[in-house]
Amino acid sequence: MSDATVYPTHEMPRSARAKGWFSKTEAWLDERGKGAWIAAMVLGFIFVWPVGLALLAYMIWSKRMFSRNCSHRSHAHSPRHAFKAAMKPSGNSAFDAYKAETLQRLEDEQDNFEAFLARLREAKDKAEFDQFMDDRAKKASDPEDEEEATREDA
Repeated sequence: MSDATVYPTHEMPRSARAKGWFSKTEAWLDERGKGAWIAAMVLGFIFVWPVGLALLAYMIWSKRMFSRNCSHRSHAHSPRHAFKAAMKPSGNSAFDAYKAETLQRLEDEQDNFEAFLARLREAKDKAEFDQFMDDRAKKASDPEDEEEATREDA
């Protein structure tokens, strides 16, 4: 008798189970990257269009179409990534204190700038409202002048 442990099929470790053709094909394409998936999809469209359509649907559903290469580029330049990188400690306490002080100063400047913009918006709104009220008062006094001008013309 051998030393190999005998498992019922449903208790076998996943790696020990015989993979189906679909799982093997999926693993093979994953090893070769997104280009292999796209090539398989194009060949599927050329030879049997429903196969190409099914591959396209599977690539979108499994997020293979928009994974890895494309996502790393977009996340590398995102504001969230930059914020995480900025908040990561460097290990040097003097530099970390300087960085914290600089970030606090920049946050204060941003708050001051936003307050300045709010004051500018309020001043602009007030000026526009005052102009509206002046125009309205002028129009209210103008109809009397217009009535006199129409009487003179008649």
